Amino acid sequence: MRLFHISDLHLGRKLYNYSLLEEQQDMLRQIVRYAGEMQPDAVLIAGDVYDRSMPSAEAQELFDAFLTDLSDLRPQPEILVIAGNHDSAVRLSYASGFLRRHHIVIAALAPAKEEEKLTVITLHDEYGAVDFTMLPFIRPGMLRWLPDGEPEDYHEAVRVLLERQKPDLSRRNVILAHQFFKGENTDPELSDSETRWLSVGGLDVIGAELLDAYDYAALGHLHGPQKAGRECVRYSGSPYPYSLSEEHHTKGIVQIDLKEKGSEPEISLLKLTPKRKVRSIRGTLAEVMEAAGDEICEDYVGITLTDDDLVRPADVLAGRYAHVLEIRVDNTMSRGQIPKDEKIGSEEDPAEAFAKFYAEMNAVPMTDEERKIIEEIIREAGDL
Repeated sequence: MRLFHISDLHLGRKLYNYSLLEEQQDMLRQIVRYAGEMQPDAVLIAGDVYDRSMPSAEAQELFDAFLTDLSDLRPQPEILVIAGNHDSAVRLSYASGFLRRHHIVIAALAPAKEEEKLTVITLHDEYGAVDFTMLPFIRPGMLRWLPDGEPEDYHEAVRVLLERQKPDLSRRNVILAHQFFKGENTDPELSDSETRWLSVGGLDVIGAELLDAYDYAALGHLHGPQKAGRECVRYSGSPYPYSLSEEHHTKGIVQIDLKEKGSEPEISLLKLTPKRKVRSIRGTLAEVMEAAGDEICEDYVGITLTDDDLVRPADVLAGRYAHVLEIRVDNTMSRGQIPKDEKIGSEEDPAEAFAKFYAEMNAVPMTDEERKIIEEIIREAGDL
């Protein structure tokens, strides 16, 4: 049985203030083309379909078109979707009964009472049955109905749910999950956005050993493609870079070929080519301008300038770079370096400290007039 594993589409996301709908549409079309060529039996979407719980109409139309295009393929793949932490479980569940009749299964809601279970879908091939357990994103507070009350952390919450619904080990088992799983003695690769809300060793960490009973675990949550312990416990990563920290990721679809029970799945990556790259450029203003090439660069770029003397670099760069994400300055002033022949005082002059801060925040130095104004303010403050 051949599977496609993707996650973290984050449809409707913006990169700084740039809409990515055009890039995301191109990305989804590439996935559909691959599906037409490779003919997966199932497409697994492991959460964070949307970037926010109330997605825009454009984002919803994009996902609707994606599901329609996949469903139009022949042979038609089964499409299994779980909710991530960015999704609204209720909104994602809309029309799920109708969609299920069209081989699109959405599991967005966690069990809310004792008699409810996780959704399990069974597909068959020449080797027999494959059970797909669908675990949408959960928080411990969602499981207050358990006999022992709310679990103390995320690990315990997932452990209890999976203990209540153990897989049949005589069959092949796949799980879809959108949580922060961590393999023993391994540290996951995190992007900038993830370091703000994930705490390694914190309450949100779940031991990947909970997934040992499964022949493959299709994970979502982290944007970098990587394994969590075993080779067959994997994050597919986001299919498009959503921050500068993801510029070196190899984005793609994880393809899994399941054979008979007991054999290792064959795992490969089908690379996705971004419509516009997300990348960093460093150098003097002249070097950065030269790096743009002969035509206007359409990539999303973060630029670090190393010149000591800069005058309105944003205006200059706008003529060669169409999508500038940020401009940083890393020069003598911003690093606080003082020439050896210059007297070093016991304290940095407040006006000079502010000038450094201003230059770093605005990518240009203060003018003489602005410097005079701040010096006057500092003098008046000192007289109070």
